[in-house]
Amino acid sequence: MIKQLAAATVMASALTVITLGPSVAGAATTGGSRTMQATDTAHLHYVPPAHGPLLLEEGTASGTIPGTMRVHVTLGSTFRATFTIYTRAGSISGRGMAVPHGLGIYESFAGTLVITSGTGRYAHAHGHAGLYGTFDRRTYGLVVQTTGSLSY
Repeated sequence: MIKQLAAATVMASALTVITLGPSVAGAATTGGSRTMQATDTAHLHYVPPAHGPLLLEEGTASGTIPGTMRVHVTLGSTFRATFTIYTRAGSISGRGMAVPHGLGIYESFAGTLVITSGTGRYAHAHGHAGLYGTFDRRTYGLVVQTTGSLSY
C-alpha cells in the first residue's frame, strides 16, 4: 500500500503544476487569445484519508504561473487524475496520467497532462504539458516539474 500511495501522490502532484496562475509575462496574443510557455515546480502533500484507490493532494507551485491546487488521483497500473488550480485571476482544470519508475525511497515519474477548462481570465483555457518529478516515500514529500503551453 505504501508503494501505491507513493505513486499516487506523485501522479496527483504532477497533474497540477503547469496551469497555475495570474502571471502572463511572455504571453503571445493570437486572435484574442493568449498562449504562453510555462515551467513550474510544485510541492504537494497527501491529504488523508485515502478512499480505496482515490487520493487527494494539495499544495502550492511556483514558477511562470504560481498558485494553489487540489488533485484527485485514481490508482492503477497507470495513474489518472483530475486537477483544479486556483489563482487570483481564476481557476484552471484538467486531467492527466503518469507512470512511476523505480524502487526504494525515491520514486521518479513521467507523464502528460491536458488543460480542459477554466474560469475568470482562464475561461477558455486549454493546453498540454510534460511532467516529471520525484517522490520521497519516507516523508511523502513530492517535487514536480512541468513544462508546456497554456492558451486562454
